Amino acid sequence: MAGVAKLFDGHILNSSNEEVDLNDAKYQGKVIALYFSAHWCPPCRGFTPTLTEFYKTHAKEKNFEIIFISSDRDERAFNEYCKDMPWLKLLYSERKKKEELGKKFQITGIPTLILLDADSGDVLCKDARDRIQHRDPRGEFFPWKTL
Repeated sequence: MAGVAKLFDGHILNSSNEEVDLNDAKYQGKVIALYFSAHWCPPCRGFTPTLTEFYKTHAKEKNFEIIFISSDRDERAFNEYCKDMPWLKLLYSERKKKEELGKKFQITGIPTLILLDADSGDVLCKDARDRIQHRDPRGEFFPWKTL
């Protein structure tokens, strides 16, 4: 188990609620975006449609995947919010893993979108939300690098 897969130890579902193995060959060489967000958060709800459009337009061509990491207050809100997301998600019940990831990546607010190298788990970009919303909305320079 390497890179991003090691961070999660399983517990990842696709948009059809099927378990996903991040060690699968189809995730090798990808950029994995971690999307820290919540249904109750107005800026999150404003950014999610923009991120969804970016994902639908570029995910295949740019070889990336997104994993939603919820800060929702209950599973019902999590499930409702996920209906709008065509990407992967960390199980809501994995609250301890969510906290662990928040600490590891120093998440201080939401929405936050960070990019990781799937193979190594290294952080590529800490401000991907800003890149999508303001600096490179067409993804011309994706994957972005934080210096």
